[in-house]
Amino acid sequence: MKVAVTGATGFVGSRLVEQLHMEGHEVIVLTRNAEQAKQRFPNSVFTRVTVVAYNPREAGDWQAVISGCDGIVNLAGEPIAEHRWTPEHKQLLLDSRILTTQHLVDAIHQATSKPSVLVNASAIGFYGTSETASFDETSPAGNDFLAEICQKWEAAAQGVTASGTRLVILRLGIVLGMGGALGKMLPPFRMFAGGPIGSGRQWFSWIHRDDVVALIMQALTQPEMQGIYNATAPNPVRMEDLCQTLGQVLQRPSWLPVPSFALEAMLGEGAKVVLEGQQVLPKQTLASGFQYTYPTVKPALEQVLAAG
Repeated sequence: MKVAVTGATGFVGSRLVEQLHMEGHEVIVLTRNAEQAKQRFPNSVFTRVTVVAYNPREAGDWQAVISGCDGIVNLAGEPIAEHRWTPEHKQLLLDSRILTTQHLVDAIHQATSKPSVLVNASAIGFYGTSETASFDETSPAGNDFLAEICQKWEAAAQGVTASGTRLVILRLGIVLGMGGALGKMLPPFRMFAGGPIGSGRQWFSWIHRDDVVALIMQALTQPEMQGIYNATAPNPVRMEDLCQTLGQVLQRPSWLPVPSFALEAMLGEGAKVVLEGQQVLPKQTLASGFQYTYPTVKPALEQVLAAG
């Protein structure tokens, strides 16, 4: 199988490329920084990985590499919760997802040998936030900025179906691994100063990085998978329970809450990604037959920290 991957040097994408290569597949890494990608995937080790430079927000010669691929995995997008949401940054968050997806879809339409499947990332931000409601793949969209991003992102991907290419959209929860959101939470816990963020009552819908990669692999290879799937574990937790469990695994207390105003001072409106949450259930994912390696949070945290 020949697979093109955007966002391949990111937290999930890099692990996906490793898995594809390990299983003997050919991988095309579409990247803004070719030198960085070549260092991350050196030819001496990743003999079946080809690095192609591209500008994700512009059409270009890079689109020609899509022809002949069996599958495309689109994970591109600027990180959501690392900067204050100024009007300029909001536009960057939108453009980095929507324009990239539109150009990929255009490339698929133009390809003489079209890929059979596009696996396109989205996020559980699609549903909006709630402390009391639960959401599955049939739930309606929310009405905040994150929901707007996800709706436009998914709409751009839907254009691929006119070419006959199968579309799988994965709405990702918070991915657990050594890095990402968990990586930012660990230092205060290790210094005996960890605790829940905000009220602690907000839902934390998570998934282990290995399960995300396994779900993408299933989406690439199982023709019956089509449509929307929540890439979340079947057992979401409240933030206070997550932090309590993290403290247990680290043998550290979880006693010092991070006040909401501290995050709001740093991130402004963007703090809502952490301070608000949603209980998201992967009903369609379970119905697809997907088997989670880490369905509950404590074994997931134990594995991540042991692998360190």
